Amino acid sequence: MDSFGRWPWRRLLVRGPSMVPTLRDRDVVLLRLRARPAPGAVVLVRWAQRPGQLSVKRALRRDGDGWHVEGDNQFGSTDSRELGPAEVLGVVRCRLWPRPGRIR
Repeated sequence: MDSFGRWPWRRLLVRGPSMVPTLRDRDVVLLRLRARPAPGAVVLVRWAQRPGQLSVKRALRRDGDGWHVEGDNQFGSTDSRELGPAEVLGVVRCRLWPRPGRIR
């Protein structure tokens, strides 16, 4: 987490179909690092089994020391159903491009 620096806000480019229809490939979102997620929030995560991979998923519930997260596209998402609990790094607050607005 230290590699993100001190500034808590980041722009993030979404890649892949796992969050369709909420987010699509190439959407740009605004991320708040170190924010506490609530169930239902869209979050940036990583898994112990894949420490070099960051993913955007929906936080569903606390699961031990991490969160059970799933993609909104159940047919195109690798998530906690296969990889177990994830470490939440931050919360997606809004989409910046192409359709600016809050993420629900």
